[in-house]
Amino acid sequence: MRRRAVISGMGVAAGTAVLPAALVSPAAAAAHDSDRNGHRRAHPLVIGHRGASGHRPEHTLASYTLAVELGADFIEPDLVPTKDGQLVARHENEIGATTDVSTKPQFASRKTTKTIDGFSITGWFTEDFTLAELKTLRAVERLPAVRPHNTIYNGLFQVPTFQEVIDLARELGRKVGRTIGVYPETKHPTYFRGIGLELEPLVARVLKRNGLAGRTAPVFLQSFEPSSIKKLRGLVDTPSVVLLDQVGQPFDFKTSGDPRTWADLATPAGLDYLKAFTDGVGATKNLVVARDAAGNLLQPTALIADAHARGLKVHAWTFRNENQFLPLDLRVGADPNAWGNVLREVGVFLAAGLDGLFADYADTAVLARELYLAS
Repeated sequence: MRRRAVISGMGVAAGTAVLPAALVSPAAAAAHDSDRNGHRRAHPLVIGHRGASGHRPEHTLASYTLAVELGADFIEPDLVPTKDGQLVARHENEIGATTDVSTKPQFASRKTTKTIDGFSITGWFTEDFTLAELKTLRAVERLPAVRPHNTIYNGLFQVPTFQEVIDLARELGRKVGRTIGVYPETKHPTYFRGIGLELEPLVARVLKRNGLAGRTAPVFLQSFEPSSIKKLRGLVDTPSVVLLDQVGQPFDFKTSGDPRTWADLATPAGLDYLKAFTDGVGATKNLVVARDAAGNLLQPTALIADAHARGLKVHAWTFRNENQFLPLDLRVGADPNAWGNVLREVGVFLAAGLDGLFADYADTAVLARELYLAS
């Protein structure tokens, strides 16, 4: 049997190893905050990427719950608006791949083609549905060929609102006896501003209503568009990161004529620009530890050192267990969906000084952190 199962309060999560209790306990991890020479180590954050999306359909309350049960410090909702101005957690505003909307005859006429950030996309979009209508839909696994074990949960879970995610984080925090942070992303803010559904005031309103505005809030705001983080800093002054991809440029830069790319923002000059309005960067993994032309892992880049020199945190995305998402030299076997040596991959990044990692499998990330802190 290639993988064993872990039992949680939500049932059986296929596709992960059973971990000893000490290895999934943040309190236990804190006991290993010093290395063998007695030097204190930072405690990297484990961010449940869309919840525990390796074990449950992403952006569902079940996925977020399991991520916390498996040791995640933060849960991450991507935020998009409804027609009536409510924020919901979906990876994209196009929901054909993440809900059962295509099976609902009453919504067949809503299928349309739109241009989102310069790309033509056909499907169903949250901004064409009221919240009440979205609540009649159920989530499905976005990557069924990669994670067929998640398809057994298709049709069970609703699309949650941002408020429901915050309520859940607080409820789970009381249950596990530690603060659970939320790490919301504003998706396509320039696009939504252009159709009269500006995201930043909606996000700020929810955060303020819940007492989560300010520097000490257990929140990281994130966006691929720096202008969205600037706007949010002015509204709530909550900790934040600007997301950095490897290729291309922020869409708000493109529309404003700013020639800088994401790679430019990862340079010392780019970090000097970012530090004026954000607390860190959420970088794609290759900007943190490079790969060669064949896809093998190389040495860490200067990004972490350069960011830390400017008082900025570095969080990296996304750590996944499957071979196809791993460096070539850390894959095990030829099956792209089999699990490779992700523990080694995470260890390399943590040794380089990474402050936090987005992980689809929170249990694996917590174990990797345990191994690193104990080494």
